[in-house]
Amino acid sequence: MLRGVSSSTLFDLGGALASGSLPAPRVSSVDFSAVQDTKGSSKSFPKHETRHLSEHKNIARCARFSPDGRFVATGSADTSIKLFEISKIKQMMLPDSKDGPVRPVIRTFYDHVQPINDLDFHPQSTVLISGAKDHTIKFFDFSKATAKRAFRVIQDTHNVRSVSFHPSGDFLLAGTDHSIAHLYDVNTFQCYLSANPPEIGVNGAINQVRYSSRGGIYVTASKDGAIRLWDGISASCVRSIVGAHGTAEATSACFTKDQRFVLSCGKDSTVKLWEIGTGRLVKQYLGSTHIQSRCQAVFNDTEEFVLSIDEPSNEIVIWDALTAEKVAKWPSNHIGAPRWIEHSPTEAAFISCGTDRSVRFWKEIL
Repeated sequence: MLRGVSSSTLFDLGGALASGSLPAPRVSSVDFSAVQDTKGSSKSFPKHETRHLSEHKNIARCARFSPDGRFVATGSADTSIKLFEISKIKQMMLPDSKDGPVRPVIRTFYDHVQPINDLDFHPQSTVLISGAKDHTIKFFDFSKATAKRAFRVIQDTHNVRSVSFHPSGDFLLAGTDHSIAHLYDVNTFQCYLSANPPEIGVNGAINQVRYSSRGGIYVTASKDGAIRLWDGISASCVRSIVGAHGTAEATSACFTKDQRFVLSCGKDSTVKLWEIGTGRLVKQYLGSTHIQSRCQAVFNDTEEFVLSIDEPSNEIVIWDALTAEKVAKWPSNHIGAPRWIEHSPTEAAFISCGTDRSVRFWKEIL
């Protein structure tokens, strides 16, 4: 369906903010196929400190870190996007900031007319994309200090609920109210759909779509409760885990770094780890309730822990990824349950976004 992946011609941006070479991950990914159910062998999650970073004018709905961990962006129901520089956040959190107050927000973009659903960073250049309820995907160049608006726009036919760049940067996926992910060629803006999609019922809207680390496969989490795996070249569905979260919505899905497993979260208040090759359930992380919002579960940067949200207690819940034992429950410090949690890919730090409009940064206390 797709001819070979060309090297990207669209973004020749460079500039002072261009992503550098990626830092090496702190540990290699965890081998979840190892049998590990022995009680008492769970690791303890290190203590973190948290800081209120900023307020949107309405609910903070989503967040995404850049692949090099230097930036994080948040999107809101107020239609705005805020871009933060991580080094400035850390400077702000120092006890004795001598240079007066530090402003960690380095850009604010206003170009959507409806709430932002998801964000992603281009893997090689200073481009941030956003998907929104106004049926558009917008491209922002954050190397330009004065740019407030998008320099390119993709007009989709549906509410764009989720976006994910291919690791080459040449393609992007849009998960929408349509049951099949829309695949866009970033250089031509041509849209491709799977040639032989599986039969999906009326409630197949996609809550989240994510590429694997090498782009050979992608995953969709759908309102019908299914997790589906798709071939990254042919866009054919290679595995459907129907009823992954019963009849409840599957709200998020992401790959492990070794691309062998998928972590999913659903409105049945479960977080599950699936083996891609067989489709079997490997681990289940229980003890957090999420039935209201489009909550997600994420790994920490080393994949030793899984983080999600408990809505009734307004807490952040952390499990040992291997033993599936709950190892921590922390007050989120948001008023009302957090809407989104996103972990840095490169260090022990994460972001929480709240119904209370606030964005909080969490980092390990060293």
